[in-house]
Amino acid sequence: MLEIRLFRDDDEPEVIQLWQDCKLIVPWNDPQKDIQRKLDAGADLFLVGEYDSLLVASVMGGYDGHRGWVYYLAVAPMFRNRGFAHAMMAKMESRLVALGCPKINLLVRNTNAEVMELYQSLGYSIDQTVSLGKRLIPDD
Repeated sequence: MLEIRLFRDDDEPEVIQLWQDCKLIVPWNDPQKDIQRKLDAGADLFLVGEYDSLLVASVMGGYDGHRGWVYYLAVAPMFRNRGFAHAMMAKMESRLVALGCPKINLLVRNTNAEVMELYQSLGYSIDQTVSLGKRLIPDD
């Protein structure tokens, strides 16, 4: 059974390795800085999943009072298809609902077709919007 708990500082190396294994790290986002920024903003929506004492899943969430956001949903490749991603998202959704969050948004890279199927199976659909971004602080 997957045990879902809050991220702890000593989880950082394992979380970064998980993100690398899941191909979530890109050159323009430093994972250590992403983790520190999340912790600085509040760690209550940064969850990890353990199975047999191994860190095998993560999800990072945010809530700005208008929308919830989900980032870094990851399940170690050898632990996929066991319902862990569903469990991580269900826990994140329940935490966001408890905060009064009316809607969750998330971004998926257009190269990640596999995860689109996962999110659609969870009831997520493609919004008729375009994501725009502007880097304010470079990570390089």
